Amino acid sequence: MSLAEKITAQGCGCDAVEGHSGLISVEEALARIAAVATPVSGGQAVPLSEAAGRVLAEPVVALGPTPPFDNAAMDGYAISSAALLGEGPWALRVTGRVAAGHVAPDSLSRQGAIQVFTGAPVPSGADAVVMQEEVLRAGAQIVLRRKIPMGENIRRAGEDMRAGDVILPAGRRLGGREIAACAAAGHGHVFVVRPVRIALLVTGDEVCAAGQSRSGAQIWDVNSPMLAAEIASPAVELIGPYVAADTREGLRGQLKALVEQADLIVTTGGISVGEEDHVKPALADLGAEIVFSGVALKPGKPVSFGKVQETYWLGLPGNPLSAFMTWQHLGTALCKALSGRRGAAPAGRLAVLSQALRHKPGRSEMRLARTVGYDGLGRESIDCAEATHSGRVAALSGMDGYIIIPAEAEGLPANAPVEFYPF
Repeated sequence: MSLAEKITAQGCGCDAVEGHSGLISVEEALARIAAVATPVSGGQAVPLSEAAGRVLAEPVVALGPTPPFDNAAMDGYAISSAALLGEGPWALRVTGRVAAGHVAPDSLSRQGAIQVFTGAPVPSGADAVVMQEEVLRAGAQIVLRRKIPMGENIRRAGEDMRAGDVILPAGRRLGGREIAACAAAGHGHVFVVRPVRIALLVTGDEVCAAGQSRSGAQIWDVNSPMLAAEIASPAVELIGPYVAADTREGLRGQLKALVEQADLIVTTGGISVGEEDHVKPALADLGAEIVFSGVALKPGKPVSFGKVQETYWLGLPGNPLSAFMTWQHLGTALCKALSGRRGAAPAGRLAVLSQALRHKPGRSEMRLARTVGYDGLGRESIDCAEATHSGRVAALSGMDGYIIIPAEAEGLPANAPVEFYPF
């Protein structure tokens, strides 16, 4: 199926292209990414100690019940609730003791009690555990003043998970909570998607590495270290970053070599229509199919997406803030889709504006924002930057995320509800 057929089959609204500008909406860009990007093939078994940040390639199924046996939920005494007849108090004889990790006595006599500790097996014949703070211990006897109901303070076998239960689906990213579930299900290893190979290629004769001396016409390279840090994760194998050749022929050679190595090539800069913008011509020489070229978005208007043979390409703008923001909203969605993650689209949460903001209609705008607490109704409140400057990054470290202002809006009033995307 061609790229065009995939887009059409997914019903992602290709007719929504804005007039003759060639720009599409940010929603349309995400829809086309979702329609075209398919997960990489191949996986590997890794120990749980190395699984954090990886994506499951197949479901995790419980290998046995958890807990594997009825056990005490706290320190106390295992008893038979049927022994507590009539009016209390009740005296029971202590006939044994069992700690966690030890086998319980064969059985409990009806008028007896066995001291148990948290996690210890509940002896046969016992149907409740009375916490030790509720009893008076006198030699070999305990005295109870409250009738203990059946099942109190007992964790039943299989109440957390049963053998064969699907605990985690394929496509789930593994964090501490998921790894806990895998361990409880009996798995020392999990089968995960292989890392997505992402090559980073930064264009621009004017850039030099940070820390080096600059000539009068040079600037320090922000995009290479910034994007390398953003892209890096246990689910990614980063190739590069490389500095792009500044000729069509040289760039074509670099891209051709990277197509043989990478699942995704990310470039920055060189995607406009000037004489020095060589990325798209070089890709055209390699037979690239372009899925979209330009989004009605500020910052990030030139952002483009396509495919060369079996390798995807994402062209980010050259200005650092534009590159950062478009990676955050579009690049991360693409990377998640390639790694097979569920819910690849960016996830925001409801917040309200602490003050009114202005916006020039025409393009959607990703506006930097920081959290400032909660309003009188308990809603998260955010404060937005007054404007977006695509080449400025000094304020970026003080921000917590961003909002997207609708293209048609002239502004938003204070306390307006917005979707806040945290970094």
